Amino acid sequence: MNVKDNDIPAEQSVIDALKTVFDPEIPVNVYDLGLIYGIDISENGDIEIRMTLTNPNCPVADKIPQMVEQAVKSVENAGKVNVSLVFEPAWTKDMMSEAAMLELGLF
Repeated sequence: MNVKDNDIPAEQSVIDALKTVFDPEIPVNVYDLGLIYGIDISENGDIEIRMTLTNPNCPVADKIPQMVEQAVKSVENAGKVNVSLVFEPAWTKDMMSEAAMLELGLF
């Protein structure tokens, strides 16, 4: 199959999809929380997401990656989506966006 450049999902579209996924315990999306460590989009449209959690013992640790996968699968022209959990480097609140910090009253 020959894929044209415009048939590959745009990174911004993937980011927009990630911003629809919220940690059930924190009213901020996973992207602005700084939980997304990497987005790789291959030439065939497959998408690899590397992410972490605020705490490895998070009670919804099994659900958040599934929610991320479903959101990214909805992106136009997305191929296979793989979400990998990583815990290095460890997440800190410094990884959050300004908007997330404001939302959580950390400024």
